[in-house]
Amino acid sequence: MAGPTATDAPPRATIPETRSRGDGLPPGPRLPAAVQTARLVARPVQFLEDCRRRYGETFTARVLRAGTMVFVSDPDSLKRLFAADRQNTIAPGRNVVLAPILGQRSLLLLEGEEHLRRRKLMLPPFHGERMRAYEQVMTEAAEREIAAWPLDGTIRLHTSMQAITLEVILRAVFGVEDDRRRTELRRNLVGILATTRSPLAIGLTIESLRRLPTHRRVARMLAEADEALFAEIADRRADPDLASREDILSLLVAARFEDGTVMDDRELRDQLMTLLMAGHETTATALAWAFDLLFRAPDKLRRLRAEVDDGGHAYLDAVTEETLRVRPVVPFVGRQLRVAAELGGHRLPVGTVVMPAIYLAHTRPDVYPDPYAFRPERFLDGGPETYSWVPFGGGTRRCIGGTFAQFEMRVVLSTVLRRADLRPASDQPERIVRRNVTLSPRGGTPALLAARRR
Repeated sequence: MAGPTATDAPPRATIPETRSRGDGLPPGPRLPAAVQTARLVARPVQFLEDCRRRYGETFTARVLRAGTMVFVSDPDSLKRLFAADRQNTIAPGRNVVLAPILGQRSLLLLEGEEHLRRRKLMLPPFHGERMRAYEQVMTEAAEREIAAWPLDGTIRLHTSMQAITLEVILRAVFGVEDDRRRTELRRNLVGILATTRSPLAIGLTIESLRRLPTHRRVARMLAEADEALFAEIADRRADPDLASREDILSLLVAARFEDGTVMDDRELRDQLMTLLMAGHETTATALAWAFDLLFRAPDKLRRLRAEVDDGGHAYLDAVTEETLRVRPVVPFVGRQLRVAAELGGHRLPVGTVVMPAIYLAHTRPDVYPDPYAFRPERFLDGGPETYSWVPFGGGTRRCIGGTFAQFEMRVVLSTVLRRADLRPASDQPERIVRRNVTLSPRGGTPALLAARRR
C-alpha cells in the first residue's frame, strides 16, 4: 500500500469525525476497531496523517488485540512520557508478538529493575571508541556486497543493505569466525527474519496455528539457529583469550552485574536474537531510504560525494539524521501508564496505552518548515531539540543500538559512495509500505551500477 513520498502533501482525510468520547480520552475515529486496525496495518502513514488532520496532534484509536490507545506527538508530551519510563511499562502485546522469537529474557521485553540492570550491562559496547572497533567489519561487508553488483544490472538496494547489516551482526555482534557455522546461521536467520516480515508472522503468537507447516519450519530454523548460538557461547566461555576479543558477544560473556553474577547461556542467546531483530532490518531499511532520498536530490548527492571524497562527515551525519527524520523506520512506540499523566492537553488515567507517534513528531511544520522535504541542511547547525527527533524512541527504553546504527549508516553510505557510481533505476520516488513494524520502500530502492570507483 502506498504512503506519501518525501515531497507529497499529506493525503486527504477519509476518517469520520467524532468530537468527544464517553471515556474522557482525546477524540478519535468512530470506525469499528477491526477497520481501524486494518487501516493502521495497511497504511499506517495515511492513517496517522488523517487522524492528525481531523482530530489534532493527540487522538485516540482502537486496535484489535491491543485495545484503545492514545497517540501523542508534541515534544513536551514526549519529554514527559519518556521521562517517566521508570514508572510506566511497555504497551501490552509486545511480549506476545516478540517472545516466540526473542525469548522471555530479551531486553525488549523485560521491565523495571530487571530491564535497567541489563541495559546498564549491555550499553558499553555500543558507545564511544569501543564501537569504532567495528568500522573495518562494516567497511569490508559493504565492499564485498558492492563487488557482487552487476554493471548496468538492476540492484535492489534494500536487499543489498540487508545482506550487509546481517554480515555486520554475524561478525561484529555474534563474532562468528567459523565459516561453516556462519553460513548455517546466515541461512536460518534469513529464513526467520523473512517470516517475521510477513503477515503470516501473527501465526507465531497463536498456539493452534504453530502446528501449520510454515510455523513448524520456523520452529526448526529457530532450533538450528539456537544450536549454533549456544555452540558459539560455549566456545567463548572456554576461550582463554576472551579478554582480547572485541565482538559484542565476547563483551557480554565477560560482563558482570554489580553483584558479580553473569548472564547465563539462555539469556545471552535471547539478547543476541534481540540485537539481530533490532539492528538488522531497521538499519538496512534506513540505508535504503537514504539512497532513495539522495537519488531524488542530485545536488545533495553531489555535495555528499564530494565531502566523502575529501574525508569529511558533517554533511554525511546530517544526511543520516534527516533520513531518519523524514523516513523513520519505526512509526511509533508504546507505553502503558502506571501513573496518571497530562499529555497532549488531556489528563490520561492510569492504564492508558500511549503511543508516541514518531512519524508525526518528525513532520510537524512548527518544528520542521516544509516537513516532507528532504533537507539535510536542517541538521548542520545542531538540529532541533531532543524530543522533536526521536527515531530510536526515548527514555530508558531508547533503542540500545541507536548510536551503533547511525555509525553503521555513516560507514556504509561513505563506502558505497567511494566505491560505486549508482543511478536510480526508476524516476519515481519510493512509496512507503509497512513490513512488520517497519516503514519500508515499496520497490526495494532499485538502482543501476553505472561504474565502480577506485
